[in-house]
Amino acid sequence: MVSIANTENQQTSHAGFYELYHRDVFKQPPKYTWIDGWKIEYLAIAHPDTVNETPTVIVGGAFQSFNSYKYCVEQLFQCGPVILVDLPSMGSNQQLYNRDHGESAATLELPDLSLLMGRWIDLQGLKKVSVMGMSLGSVVASYFADQRPELVERLVLMGVMQKTRPSWRMLLEESLKLMQEGRMEEFGQAVILYLVNHAKFDKTRMSPTAKKLFYRQMADFTQTEQHRYEINCNRLLRLNHVPAPTVKTLVAAGQYDSFTLPFENAHFALQCKDMEFALIANADHVPQLQRRKETMNLFTTFLKGEDIHEVEGVIPMTRTQMMVMERRGEERIKVTPSRTILQHRNLDLTARVNIVDVSFFGVLMDSLDFDLTDEIERNPRDMSLVLEDDLGQFRIECLIFEMQDHTIRALFKHGNFEIADRLLHYIEYQKMKSADQPQAS
Repeated sequence: MVSIANTENQQTSHAGFYELYHRDVFKQPPKYTWIDGWKIEYLAIAHPDTVNETPTVIVGGAFQSFNSYKYCVEQLFQCGPVILVDLPSMGSNQQLYNRDHGESAATLELPDLSLLMGRWIDLQGLKKVSVMGMSLGSVVASYFADQRPELVERLVLMGVMQKTRPSWRMLLEESLKLMQEGRMEEFGQAVILYLVNHAKFDKTRMSPTAKKLFYRQMADFTQTEQHRYEINCNRLLRLNHVPAPTVKTLVAAGQYDSFTLPFENAHFALQCKDMEFALIANADHVPQLQRRKETMNLFTTFLKGEDIHEVEGVIPMTRTQMMVMERRGEERIKVTPSRTILQHRNLDLTARVNIVDVSFFGVLMDSLDFDLTDEIERNPRDMSLVLEDDLGQFRIECLIFEMQDHTIRALFKHGNFEIADRLLHYIEYQKMKSADQPQAS
């Protein structure tokens, strides 16, 4: 049985459902609908010129508030009304337990959330919508388009993958462990360093102020926000396949996205029946913050059915180009000297290693102490690599995600802005040394 309660009387027409856009519309509290004890928060806004066009439903991600979209909607009004939706425990929706029977929101998997959104759209009497999802919201949007294709006119996805890679899962698990251990300053820096490509700040030009605000939001999480983070992380960790929609779909990714890699977005797009794909130049996982104008121009151009090749600042790609995309996000650098040590952060465990190559995100190395291989494998998140350059030695913690024979593949456990900058210097130093070496004839 479905129960409904709104902050206003139940809407009887679409004209009454939408609020005409004004400067302070995002300062208002969201409206909400109850469906079987679950709360769906929303904000439905329109411009008079396009109020009767197909609305675009934006599915909130893990933590984006409605306010974070306030600079995006004006361009979207070219296409029609905009409806922002936050499902239980996502976006700014703080619901952790069902109002009627106390069930945890953690029991709602991502396909359950998309079904809930479909029921909500039916209740509002909307016969056709376009849907936009970014990051976690892209997964919900994909499930929705797969479940209810008859409702979807066009679909926009950004930062999506079909299945999770082992190294990506380790990053999520590590962020959860940091939070559960109460290391919130480190947690906040780690989340930013995972989501934002620190190695490409010269290209993305993300402002230090934006990075600091982003970081403080994470480091200052309340208990409710920590609980919601845990719920959403575990939803993603349980994910094993995202369905490829059959509706008209645009898949987009930041050119330097280091979280959901461009080739992963392209691989997902290649599974879609009717798709277009584009990279947003000089952006990473958050193009809407770094290249807002280009990102929203791309989205509105697609939603209007126009040619995305005409959009400045984006890189449309053909199927052939997508199929041969580079899988690595960063160049692997040879280092000199290559011999160094791995040290346990707490135990008396030190192992000699030989670095094969390195990037800002990880390292490939060979163990030289064969008798310690099992010990290293038993401590995948507790080993630190000692590196040295013209500024001296420094240590950086690793997440070992693969060991074959004596070969070790590890991610760098980024959780400190200063060490991240130190690693960038180390990599640039190695590039300089390599350039100074005479080339073989």
